[in-house]
Amino acid sequence: MRAMLALVVGMGVLIVAGVSVVAVTIMGRLAPHTPKVTVTLDEPAGTRIAGVAALGDHMAVVLQGGGPDRIVVVQAGTVRLKQ
Repeated sequence: MRAMLALVVGMGVLIVAGVSVVAVTIMGRLAPHTPKVTVTLDEPAGTRIAGVAALGDHMAVVLQGGGPDRIVVVQAGTVRLKQ
C-alpha cells in the first residue's frame, strides 16, 4: 500500500512539473523577441507623426506640420532614412 501511495504522489509531482515546463515554453515562444531601435528624425519644430505603416523590412512614417506634409521611409535592418 505504501508503494502505491509513493507512486501516485510521484506521478502527481511529475504531472505538475511537466505542465509547468509546457506553460513556460509556450510563454517564452509567445514573447516578442524584436530588438528595440530608437530613430531620431531631424525635423523642424511643430512636426508630428500622423501615421506609421510597415512595408516589409521598411517603415513609412507620415509627418505633418513644420513644413509640407511628407513621408519618411526607414529601413529596419540598417536604420537608414529615405525621403
